[in-house]
Amino acid sequence: MTMATRDEIEVVIREHFRVVAEGELEVMDDNVTADFVNLRSVDEPPPAREPGPDGLRATSRWLRQAFADLRFEIHDLVIQGDRIAALVTMHGRQYGTFVVHDDPSGRVTDAFPSTGRMLAVRQTHWFRIRDGKISEHDAVRDDLEMAKQLKWLPPTPAYLVRMLLALRRERDRQRRQA
Repeated sequence: MTMATRDEIEVVIREHFRVVAEGELEVMDDNVTADFVNLRSVDEPPPAREPGPDGLRATSRWLRQAFADLRFEIHDLVIQGDRIAALVTMHGRQYGTFVVHDDPSGRVTDAFPSTGRMLAVRQTHWFRIRDGKISEHDAVRDDLEMAKQLKWLPPTPAYLVRMLLALRRERDRQRRQA
């Protein structure tokens, strides 16, 4: 196992946020290990729960289906051995339905139709590095603040109807793909 330098680790982390936001799917093989695990993927589509670069590609596609102009502004990186903490702000504009799969089976549990609004939400991400690549990811996101900024909360009666219709549409789509 080779230990990367602090500068190399910083490059890997910055590149990670960039390739996820920009959807550079082919670069993800160079950014994460074959057994990479995203501990936050439990609310994501089943393909995003897979280990390695394929799981990361699915996470990027999932985010980019809901958010345009996606980018992560990095405020601080703390590197301690093979562990890294990153304080970031996720920026974007919701242009697609944000679909949540908060069920062990991967079933669609919530669907938030586009409001077209911009968001800027603080997040903290933790990474583990092995052999110069990311082997593990975890995060704390301010989903309540995101919901407020995107006007999902408090929901208007009209938005509740849109949510129910979007949920039905996404569950139908999931059944057809099964």
